[in-house]
Amino acid sequence: MQRPVPLAQNSLLDALPTGDHAFLAPHLIQVELERGRLLYDPGDAIDHVYFPHDGVISLMTLMENGAAIESSTIGPEGALGLMAAVAPRQSLSRAIVQTPLRAARIGAERLHEAWERSPALRDLVDRHGEALYGHAIQSVACNALHSVEARFCRWLLTCHDRISTDTIALTQEFLADMLGVQRTTVTAVARSLQDKGLIRYRRGVVDIMDRAGLQALACECYGVIRNHYHRLLGT
Repeated sequence: MQRPVPLAQNSLLDALPTGDHAFLAPHLIQVELERGRLLYDPGDAIDHVYFPHDGVISLMTLMENGAAIESSTIGPEGALGLMAAVAPRQSLSRAIVQTPLRAARIGAERLHEAWERSPALRDLVDRHGEALYGHAIQSVACNALHSVEARFCRWLLTCHDRISTDTIALTQEFLADMLGVQRTTVTAVARSLQDKGLIRYRRGVVDIMDRAGLQALACECYGVIRNHYHRLLGT
């Protein structure tokens, strides 16, 4: 599904001056993508940049044996492939739609034209890159040092922040990949959180029941990553 999209629902686009909005608007197309859609694999040329309005994109680091783990996520506060505005880029990770996604898409060449003429866009690209880097390095520490339950709570909160519903449609396999654990571990942790009244877990669906309770169990990385984005992007 494609149609022209107004600028307003993505924080990066909303932060641009009016003149930059006017330049980009004719080239932005709204797309609605289903959960699980592959956008880029490592080594793919980044020919389109995605600005999410509602939903989450996961960046996955892949190993030679097929194992994968999430390194960061992108939602309405950011963009996928934004560094392609500077120069042609190849994807360093697998980018996959984590929840049903509404986003504005623009060709990388068109965005590069805007980047060349707009100091505001150049500054935004730099600050977004720093925020995403901070997200990734915090995730490295989190995956190594924190319990699966704490990471699961952090992940649910991060996802909840970026969607317009309390219901997150996810498969067991997808959650296991996000957290880098076995599916049986995901089931055990989800049941534990459900027993505490924090979520309702059904096949392929998680309902957020007690957000404050999830925050109490989440690791410090949830707040640290939010602060990165707030400090650098005001989101």
